[in-house]
Amino acid sequence: MFYLKGIGSVLVLGIAMVAGTMLASAADQALEGIVTDASCGLTHKMADAKRCTNACARTGGYALVVGDKVYKLEGKTEGLADLAAEKAKVTGTVDGMKITVTSVAKAS
Repeated sequence: MFYLKGIGSVLVLGIAMVAGTMLASAADQALEGIVTDASCGLTHKMADAKRCTNACARTGGYALVVGDKVYKLEGKTEGLADLAAEKAKVTGTVDGMKITVTSVAKAS
């Protein structure tokens, strides 16, 4: 009887470890896309996309275009002004159409 209780504890512990690993990996994701602003999204109002992105981001914040989706960027957004209208790799927690950014780098 004690032997069966020990196996049950090991199984519960193993399941908890797997679930914890899955949750941790789901928390941080890396997405690559074009840095834009939340106001313009896919279509800029100015001819110079970099200038438009940085100007509009002052009021509406930055966003990342991945395919046909536009994710609003929050959190650690330092460095996005330099990558405006360029391809970037953004790492963070995705929640619907919002990414809480932990790091930003130029995409390779």
